[in-house]
Amino acid sequence: MDTSMFPRYSWLDFVFTVIGVCTYVFDVGSDLWLAQEFLRHGHFFWFGLLIGFMLTSSVTVQMFSWFWLKYDLELKTFQTTHKHMILFGSERRLGLTCFLHVFQLGFFFRHVSAIWQGFCVWWRGEQGSEYAAYLTHDLSMLRLIETFCESIPQLALMIYIMIHSNHARTIQYVSAVASTISVAWMVVDYHRALRFFLPEKTKQTWLSSAVYFLWNLLLIGPRVVCVSLFTSVLSCYVFVHFLSLWLVFVLWASLQDTKFMDSKAGEWLYRATVGVIWYFSWFNVVEGRTRGRSAIYHMFVVTDSAVLTVTWWCYRDLETSQSYSLILLILIPLSYLTGLLVKMLYYCCFHPKLGKTQALKTVPDVPDDGPVTLCMVIETDSCKSEVLNKRMARHAANFYNSTRTRPKGRQDAGVI
Repeated sequence: MDTSMFPRYSWLDFVFTVIGVCTYVFDVGSDLWLAQEFLRHGHFFWFGLLIGFMLTSSVTVQMFSWFWLKYDLELKTFQTTHKHMILFGSERRLGLTCFLHVFQLGFFFRHVSAIWQGFCVWWRGEQGSEYAAYLTHDLSMLRLIETFCESIPQLALMIYIMIHSNHARTIQYVSAVASTISVAWMVVDYHRALRFFLPEKTKQTWLSSAVYFLWNLLLIGPRVVCVSLFTSVLSCYVFVHFLSLWLVFVLWASLQDTKFMDSKAGEWLYRATVGVIWYFSWFNVVEGRTRGRSAIYHMFVVTDSAVLTVTWWCYRDLETSQSYSLILLILIPLSYLTGLLVKMLYYCCFHPKLGKTQALKTVPDVPDDGPVTLCMVIETDSCKSEVLNKRMARHAANFYNSTRTRPKGRQDAGVI
């Protein structure tokens, strides 16, 4: 198996993994600190919401982690070559692995496994660079899910509390900053993970990553603010609003016939998660041209955000909101419009595409004693190939979609 066409696991990848786990621990710690502050000051409703966000996100991430580990254990190549590279990654320790996931520790031990494997590859010079990358790619997707299920809702809650109370304590600023850092790091980390699946000659530049980060920030930020503003005046209706849109988004994902997971239960979990992500940001879930679907989504979200903002403007407290209401009314649409323009600029000037000599295709990877799965293979003129993480490979296949060469087969996609 020739791996020369792919970037090897480097010290920078190891640093990104360590920073990722540090960010995760800091985010959890700040959330727990804020939760006890709410409890100590008697804000039981806010305490319940914060804990609810944390538990929902944690359970969702643990379920994805468990599904993926079960899928990997069914592959003969994992059993023969990689099971020792992940903590408790063998069938004999499946009970212990299940125990860790039930008690919400599976995601943390995935971080530990990724750091240990990365350390062995980078510092000790051991074999297993491909699997170190495999672990980090799964982590990037799990962090993406955690961000949209926990960090962004918590950020919306923090903004709502500041608006509702018209003041904020230091811990609230700390938690808001932690959530913002988590969102920003997720964007960069997820982008880097997708970039692994293209040859080095189309290497991502820092400018391209910065532009990519900027348009996501400009589009997600106003959406979060709109939800927070609406919640500040009609807090009882925000749950109805979210549930209504979530059901519509899940139905849309189902109609697009997503096939990201390897089981029906896992697929519906994925679609439900996509519904949460779509509430805040665009996420491509099927292959092919996405311009039409993206345009429909943005028109829908712009209309919905306008309704939320106008509702807040009509019901706001004139006295307490006088200092910032007009500024927000101008900045929200301006930021979203700027984000759309920067997004167009990115896809016109910075978005790397597959060249003429590259082709993305799926081939069956049939283990001797397991189910048929699909893996991603990237081929060049020299017919050299490398089997990679099929989940993230499908994401990359759609994100770096070329008009000349488009992947066929399973529609395992997810692109912000």
